Amino acid sequence: MTSASSAAENTTGITYASAGVDVEAGDRAVELMKDAVKATHNSSVLGGVGGFAGLYDVSKLLTYKRPLLATSTDGVGTKVAIAQAMDIHDTIGFDLVGMVVDDIVVVGAEPLFMTDYIACGKVVPERIADIVRGIAAACSVAGTALVGGETAEHPGLLGEHEYDVAGAATGVVEADALLGPDRVRAGDVVIGMASSGLHSNGYSLVRRVINHAGWALDRQVSELGRTLGEELLEPTRVYAADCLDLARAFPVSGLGAAPGAVHGFSHVTGGGLAANLARVLPQGLVATVDRATWELPAIFKLVSELGNVPLADLERTLNLGVGMVAIVSHEIADAAVARLNERGLPSWVMGTVASDSDSIIKSGPDYVQGAKGVDGGAVRLVNAYA
Repeated sequence: MTSASSAAENTTGITYASAGVDVEAGDRAVELMKDAVKATHNSSVLGGVGGFAGLYDVSKLLTYKRPLLATSTDGVGTKVAIAQAMDIHDTIGFDLVGMVVDDIVVVGAEPLFMTDYIACGKVVPERIADIVRGIAAACSVAGTALVGGETAEHPGLLGEHEYDVAGAATGVVEADALLGPDRVRAGDVVIGMASSGLHSNGYSLVRRVINHAGWALDRQVSELGRTLGEELLEPTRVYAADCLDLARAFPVSGLGAAPGAVHGFSHVTGGGLAANLARVLPQGLVATVDRATWELPAIFKLVSELGNVPLADLERTLNLGVGMVAIVSHEIADAAVARLNERGLPSWVMGTVASDSDSIIKSGPDYVQGAKGVDGGAVRLVNAYA
């Protein structure tokens, strides 16, 4: 028995549309999204939406003594499964942008422009436009231009309602303002910045726990004050503008550490707090982070209890309430915390940096040294969460 499409192909021949790719739907999606994309453009963006390449005027780099370009690329991971299950697609863009631009600001770079890529089983114009509108809204928060993108229809590879998203961004930093391990010194202070929730890491663990517990996404959860699905889809907080404001308020200049300055940032993504903080510390230094300085948000407690997940596994998988960390000289610690809080970003002193010591126990889940190929400093977690 032949299908209607097969019968039509026998009469008219095989077309791109009958193969599962709808070019006209792609064009409609562009029409629906283009105003949101244009809203992220500034005077440095040349051309409009739909060109083969995005153009960005970098004339301002002529004012730099030694401009360094910074680049990052990432995706959203299996959080897209939650968006697809709930049929809500205008928030996932914040997760994408946050994962990309906030890696760039870690070195003190200003993210200039971003591009995105969406692969889907079937182009539904309204759905694609919702995704891109979310990306554009997050780019506006970060002060980054969305200069281009691509939507690819992959019938037979992805289901009709399935998609994945990825993106890349480029930024710039003056060489003598570059932040990182070379700046950090013993005596520096570690400042935590609150996450908005799970952000975009560890969803394979979270989804496994939820499925094991048999909980539906529309389940009302009193501890969360909303449905489980609403909590799981909470957008990633985008820290770029806040970090750049802090770095510019307390700048470094030249080589090495500087009193009264921000020395580095750490974006808490896959691997958790300790592993990511260790990446931005130099060898010979250890950051002691006091868990008692903050309380675990309800969603992390829920995941732990529902899945009986060991604390060590939680800490190396999820952000546990801290999405970004700043390392600053002790002279400005209080002022830095006050500035971040004034901007509406809950922040607090969570630890200090000191020289490594033979007296520190250097084994077990509370001690992390080096991560993701970086043979850097160490992080020691102490006490219990508040």
